[in-house]
Amino acid sequence: MLLIQRSAEKTKPNYRKWKDRLFQASLWGAMSVCAVLTFSLIVYVAIKAVPNINLDFLLGQPSYIEDTIGILPAILNTLYLLLGPLLFVVPLGVGAAIYLNEYCKSARLVSLIEYTSDILSGIPSIVYGLVGMLFFCQFFNLQTSILAGALTLVIMNIPTIMKTTRESLKTVPNSYREGARALGAGKWKTIHTVVLKSCRSGMITGILLTVGRILGESAALLLTAGFAQVLNPIYEGMFSSGASLSVAMYVFAKERGEFDVAFGIAGILLILTLIISVAAQILEARTKER
Repeated sequence: MLLIQRSAEKTKPNYRKWKDRLFQASLWGAMSVCAVLTFSLIVYVAIKAVPNINLDFLLGQPSYIEDTIGILPAILNTLYLLLGPLLFVVPLGVGAAIYLNEYCKSARLVSLIEYTSDILSGIPSIVYGLVGMLFFCQFFNLQTSILAGALTLVIMNIPTIMKTTRESLKTVPNSYREGARALGAGKWKTIHTVVLKSCRSGMITGILLTVGRILGESAALLLTAGFAQVLNPIYEGMFSSGASLSVAMYVFAKERGEFDVAFGIAGILLILTLIISVAAQILEARTKER
């Protein structure tokens, strides 16, 4: 009996060791597959895009008369559709998350708002486009315009910012709040100087997710912002139809069959995403140093 027990004790650690190794190998395999797929996609798009990107392509306008192709209007429209919604989404989403986590005392209200935001996050973007077309374009008589598309993007992305910010606020220990209150800081002073600074990385992640969704959005913008490619002044352009880079890529690929131009626009979108990600990391590093 003693020999059987000792042999069983010897086999159990070996079994656990092989089990851990198998689990680690499966994790490494999953990570390798994801990395290879992502890297292959980036390389493939870059190979197709680089020969088509030049100054005329970036700074020109599309013209049927001169048979020229340029994406400057699409780049400017994308910047309008990116900066405009962020000016509203970030304060509204962060403010709602702070209220739900720090001020609201009703657990039922918090659970109801969380449940509603989860439902809104899962709604397809084409549904947002339909609602935005009926509400902003027709009811408020904004017509098909950049402003209508920007307001639709605001409604789409508020749940994302609110959810990511609230999850970051939950990670801040209560001892931080209690220590600040013990030193005489008020409620808002504690939130502003202690809580928000402790969870800024999560807030930046939420903003990056929002930026990525705005840059890649096309279905909702087709119904609200339109797909015109005309260079207008800022004020007139906000009330005029305009195609973003993702919408222009769809038009060139599906409507005109010009896949070289579509790959060039895809390369520009990758570059913009990379620049925004690097800028966010630099900003986060500097805020940590401060």
